[in-house]
Amino acid sequence: MGFPRGISCENLPDFVSSFVDTFVDFSVSGGLFLPPQSDPPSNPKPNFDSNPLPRLQTVFPAPARLIAVGDLHGDLQKTKQAFRLSGLIDGQDRWCGGSTTVVQVGDVLDRGGEELKILYFLEKLKREAAKDGGIVITMNGNHEIMNVDGDFRYVTEAGLKEFEDWALWHSVGQVLKKRCDGIEDKETLKDPFDGVPFKFPGVKPECFTGIRARIAALRPNGPVATRFLSQNQTVVMVGDSVFAHGGLLPIHVDYGLEKVNEEVRDWIYGVRNKVWRDLVRGKNSIVWLRKFSNELPKDCDCSTLEHVLATIPGAKRMIMGHTIQMSGINGVCQNRAIRIDVGMSKGCVNGFPEVLEIDRESRVRILTSNPLCQDGNEAVMDANEKDGVGFWFPAPAQGPRQVKVNA
Repeated sequence: MGFPRGISCENLPDFVSSFVDTFVDFSVSGGLFLPPQSDPPSNPKPNFDSNPLPRLQTVFPAPARLIAVGDLHGDLQKTKQAFRLSGLIDGQDRWCGGSTTVVQVGDVLDRGGEELKILYFLEKLKREAAKDGGIVITMNGNHEIMNVDGDFRYVTEAGLKEFEDWALWHSVGQVLKKRCDGIEDKETLKDPFDGVPFKFPGVKPECFTGIRARIAALRPNGPVATRFLSQNQTVVMVGDSVFAHGGLLPIHVDYGLEKVNEEVRDWIYGVRNKVWRDLVRGKNSIVWLRKFSNELPKDCDCSTLEHVLATIPGAKRMIMGHTIQMSGINGVCQNRAIRIDVGMSKGCVNGFPEVLEIDRESRVRILTSNPLCQDGNEAVMDANEKDGVGFWFPAPAQGPRQVKVNA
């Protein structure tokens, strides 16, 4: 029996490797077939520091429609509800958002049991959106950084089980590839568990397998870290909106936003041994900051926010997640700081999905599934705002509240 059309002895190993990868992806993702990846730019911006990785894009032009999605924390159902609320996916979960740009501000990991499924789902949407001229941008939150660091304090039993399943299918894929002569790529066949301990002091033995799988997958240069998390930005500017999971301080802007993205990415990818603490660790880092997320406006550092925005050319507002807002998406500092983490995950407060929408005129509105809102699916624009960054949202009778999660 001959080879299928287009398959020869020479390219059979590549064909088998690709087939195995598709099989493993389908099994791990819960039944997704990832569309083919768009061709990379023919002339990526060169990197003159001998880094083999292309530069991450930090600044994006203003789109006709921009959607910002808050923290997802392992809840695939709420993730899909948020994207459907935005008109970005259809009933079959396929991209239908056209040329919309989407920014998901991080914290896909922890607190839920469908973390990998969300990573695959977002990757599918990235590829589908690219074919229609849309862009899906994913960012690092503090929980992505924690997991790369091996800090699993907020991992659930379901989260461990999902990574155990990943490890099983990954090992099956490795065995299948080794049976095909000609697949000799060391990166393809390397053991992700190399050097991972078998036991962990103070941890229940029944958790060992899941923790080992999570370390293997998410540590720097781990298969999941390199494939998904290394594609995340830590700071992004889209049009006149700057995004950071927790927020930005002057030291971060002075350091250089592109430099921030590259150094964090390089650390996750495993080509950099460490990353500056003030970027991703500690209460004043980009992914942990809460200076602009406090419940009371008087407790938010609006003067620092104004200084930061003034030093980023064209920046009109900062959009952040990280701190749950029980009243829903809201703004402080004359709406120059917009907080979009509504704790929608069942692992948080099981909040109503909400997203932020910004149109081509830089007008802002909130799309919400909260039935208490006036028209059921959106908050009304404040037409009296002169600077174009204001919005109005229905507040509960007791006024705005927010929850500060320990993580």
